[in-house]
Amino acid sequence: MAQLDPVTLGLLWQRLTGLMDEVAGAFVRTSFSAVVRENWDLACSLMDAEGRLFAQSSRSIPSFIGTMPRTLAQMLKVVPAARMRPGDVLISNDPWLGTGHLNDITLMRPIFRAGVLVAFVGGTFHCVDVGGAPRPDARDVFEEGMCIPVCRIVKAGVEDPEIVAFIAENFRAPAEALGDIRALFAAFAVAERRLCAILDQEGIDDPKPVVDEILARSERSMRAALAAVPDGVAEDRLLADGFDAPLVVACRVEKRGSNIAIDFAGTSPQIAHPVNAPFNFSWSYTAYAVKCVFDPAAPNNDGGLRPVTITAPEGCLVNPLRPAPVWGRHLSGHYLPFAVMGALAKLVPGRVVADAGAPAWNVYFRGQRADGRRFVKMYFMSGGHGARAGSDGPNVMSFPTNVANTPAEQFENDVPLLIAERRLLPGSGGDGRTRGGLGQRISFHNPGPAEVGFVIRHERVKHPPRGLLGGGDGAPGRDLVDEVPIPAKTAMTLVAGSTVTFETPGGGGMGPATERSADAIAADRREGYVA
Repeated sequence: MAQLDPVTLGLLWQRLTGLMDEVAGAFVRTSFSAVVRENWDLACSLMDAEGRLFAQSSRSIPSFIGTMPRTLAQMLKVVPAARMRPGDVLISNDPWLGTGHLNDITLMRPIFRAGVLVAFVGGTFHCVDVGGAPRPDARDVFEEGMCIPVCRIVKAGVEDPEIVAFIAENFRAPAEALGDIRALFAAFAVAERRLCAILDQEGIDDPKPVVDEILARSERSMRAALAAVPDGVAEDRLLADGFDAPLVVACRVEKRGSNIAIDFAGTSPQIAHPVNAPFNFSWSYTAYAVKCVFDPAAPNNDGGLRPVTITAPEGCLVNPLRPAPVWGRHLSGHYLPFAVMGALAKLVPGRVVADAGAPAWNVYFRGQRADGRRFVKMYFMSGGHGARAGSDGPNVMSFPTNVANTPAEQFENDVPLLIAERRLLPGSGGDGRTRGGLGQRISFHNPGPAEVGFVIRHERVKHPPRGLLGGGDGAPGRDLVDEVPIPAKTAMTLVAGSTVTFETPGGGGMGPATERSADAIAADRREGYVA
């Protein structure tokens, strides 16, 4: 094909992004679970024959986007590309190869064109139940569910019945899990058909030169953004609630020329509770923070991350060794963007955000419906977003993950509970020149007659989201049953007639509160955002 001019390359990039949005849409429309259909806890990516990510769906989860090419590289060590055939699909949920815990299932399918491997399409989604007994007191990963090693769940277009049987026998809601897996099969078929059509229409025989150019341009964009910032070294240290004692997340950022290196030496060692974050997950959220701060507008792909080096000591909280428990790996991994931005606030203060009401808050409900069917459902509850240099933090917005909220009607249709209350928490956002976003109060009532079990693992209860550059901290979170405080990491039973309530943390403020404008203060009072 002739050399691509910038306009043609831009149009082709948009077509590829549109293709992946179509793939994600096909997955969501045919999925079985609310966590895919409503929360969009998923990602769909396109990688070339060398495994380099070059296109993704717009609403992909940042961690999944970062881990997917790293997962593919490990999968290809088990099943080399030379052994793969049209119609094959690889699967695994290994936490150290994938996204950091067993509940995320990753599938990959090679795309062949005229018998030649030209790309891989990948998908990752959260599966609420993978068997086992995941609890805040789990001592190793073996307690947390079934690990699916890298294997072919589809061989030349035919499902492997033995692998399907393993899943069906070990998951509490196998129809839902297998329904989502098969929905990805359908989405992969869309990807293969549409990608080959685009290559035909554009007259592209070998996509490698196109991918090379896309990645090179993204790399140049990131390097230019880094080079425009003065060199320097900065550090940050924050405290996570942990269990028996607080946990330390330490971060050192060194920016030199067009390169940036981030190291987490000094972070607490891994512990025998499920808050450890395998390095793939930690790497992804660290890289995401760098992308957000320095070059958010350029296409997101492997090229833009070439200038970034990320390290963490083996055996620490954000790079644990097997078989550490990792079910709640976001309880440490979601702190990493804030540690990175806390350090970068000393180098590029106008580009960072204050701490948000994260790690993400969610609750797992388990029980039995009146008709005898078991259910395992998860509900996401966002805290307040951190303040930005030029604007207040949004209320009740998820960050650093970007999962959506579950509609109340959808939840009540799936689970024998009622959402009795949901409202903003006035005064929960940190004070500052710009204010942190508000958290929320949300209550779940059990009308009976059956009991409903629930599991929570929440942070920012003892150590609230921090303000930056003189801004105030956000309000800490709270967990209550019938208005009596309960531990933030626990498994309990909600008896008939009782109500469990969650108050999510507010985002941190930015800049001194004395510099907040009179108009902004008046608006806060008018909207009821202050207590």
